Amino acid sequence: MLLPVQVTFRHMDPSPAIEARARELAERLSRFYDPITSCRIVLDTPPAHRSKGGPFSVRVDLTVPGGELFATSDHEPEGPHTDAYVALRDAFDDIRRQLEDYARRQRGDVKRHTQP
Repeated sequence: MLLPVQVTFRHMDPSPAIEARARELAERLSRFYDPITSCRIVLDTPPAHRSKGGPFSVRVDLTVPGGELFATSDHEPEGPHTDAYVALRDAFDDIRRQLEDYARRQRGDVKRHTQP
């Protein structure tokens, strides 16, 4: 089953190549937790920087049974992303880790700490 994916470009011109990459990364998430019900991806660049081509930020919102997860590429220690593909990669790396943790909790694989 294909994952419903919505890709939105804010303050930048739509790019078919970037949109295709975003959809590809979203589809890969089903390897880690299949019952994802929706994925929304927003690619943004501040209006003041449109002519310079960056910095880019990406937000990924996932809806899963019983919850919602989100990740952004805005909090990188190296500073703002000047490449949209790197911003996508970092946001999807973050959401993948969160999804793996969520899947482990759903399966009951996470250790519960007992009270002394």
